[in-house]
Amino acid sequence: MGTLDGKVAIVSGSGRGIGREIALKLASEGAKVVVNDMDAEPAKDTVATIEAAGGQAVACTGSVTEEGFAERFVQTAVDSFGGLDIIINNAGYTWDSVIQKMTDEQWDAILDVHLKAPFRILRAAQPVISAQVKKAKEAGEPIPCRKVVNISSLAGTGGNAGQANYSSGKAGVIGLTKAIAKEWGRYNVTVNSVAFGMIKTRLTETPAGGDGTIDVQGKEIKVGVNPGLLAAMEQMIPLGRAGTPSEAAGAVYLFCIPESDYVSAQTLVCGGGFSI
Repeated sequence: MGTLDGKVAIVSGSGRGIGREIALKLASEGAKVVVNDMDAEPAKDTVATIEAAGGQAVACTGSVTEEGFAERFVQTAVDSFGGLDIIINNAGYTWDSVIQKMTDEQWDAILDVHLKAPFRILRAAQPVISAQVKKAKEAGEPIPCRKVVNISSLAGTGGNAGQANYSSGKAGVIGLTKAIAKEWGRYNVTVNSVAFGMIKTRLTETPAGGDGTIDVQGKEIKVGVNPGLLAAMEQMIPLGRAGTPSEAAGAVYLFCIPESDYVSAQTLVCGGGFSI
């Protein structure tokens, strides 16, 4: 018996990195998972890994910023598994510049993926959750506690130089979390956020050959943290190291289990003891 047996979860950006580990963790505890990535292969790979371990998952490929994606994402959960219980808004990336060099395109792209996309997904989910609650009430059944976990960052709690766009988006996520916690409490939904510190993913690790980039809808975005800077940052972390994607997933999982059913509108810092 898994902690999340019978639950249906959607996890954005779960083809790789932290999102993949979140999807694997939820599935390992019995949740049926809708996996999302911009690219088909990573999404299919996560689904295959879950199924090989005896779990259930389907892929919903596409960018979270696309028109109509949110509705398709939510509907995939309903069509494939009959409902929706857990929403993890995880998808995102960074596109850094100091403010005098930051373009409107950079600003808009990062706010769209980190703040507008979660807003749209939650908006699309509301009719489904409301209908599920109404059905349970009419049948005289108890209303299960559903969960939303939005991913923020230490950049959102304390700001970060060179990341005015990302810091603003992640700060906005915390505000969105608090607002929806108040709106959805009547549905017995808890809404929380996890603010990650330094987690080792493809967005923070620079390849041995030099600068790394990722392709985001045709744009080559530079990623990676200078190894010297990364080492200096790790020295500031009380645990002495950056976190792993599986450890990041563990923090998200805490907000998905029954033991956190009376915790809502909170932000948990997952930073190895470091916070700003």
